[in-house]
Amino acid sequence: MRVAVIAVGRLKQGPERELADRYFERFDEAGRKLGFRELLVHEIPESRARDTATRMTEEAAAISAHIPDKSILVALDERGQNLDSTVFARYLGRWRDEGAGHTVFVIGGADGLSPELRRKAKLAIAFGSATWPHQMVRVMLLEQLYRAATILAGHPYHRA
Repeated sequence: MRVAVIAVGRLKQGPERELADRYFERFDEAGRKLGFRELLVHEIPESRARDTATRMTEEAAAISAHIPDKSILVALDERGQNLDSTVFARYLGRWRDEGAGHTVFVIGGADGLSPELRRKAKLAIAFGSATWPHQMVRVMLLEQLYRAATILAGHPYHRA
């Protein structure tokens, strides 16, 4: 199964980029041994439209252009479910075992994801009830992907 993260906004050089790169590399290495063939990150430029609805529509169109057909879509959304790491790993493992070709995680910009993208998502998850900057959400998602791979592999990284 291929895993992709599609995020509105760019991570600039600095600690967030370094941490995201670290977890990307860790997941890529651990995941290949578990049947996760590839991890991709697509950065979508933020819309410059004046009104929120137009921004969300433009960003949704750009995100959708990167989603392969028949993908499992997971929305990162503050209204989503709060999953513990083991449950998150079970979802990823089950989709892999069921033969899903692609699992795509989408992170919206400052205005969030369009209602249309949220409706298409098989799962919506949140990292707590707080609102997080999209750069931090990307780092946390990549860490959780790596953690999920270690849980599926029985590696001691996850000690809960």
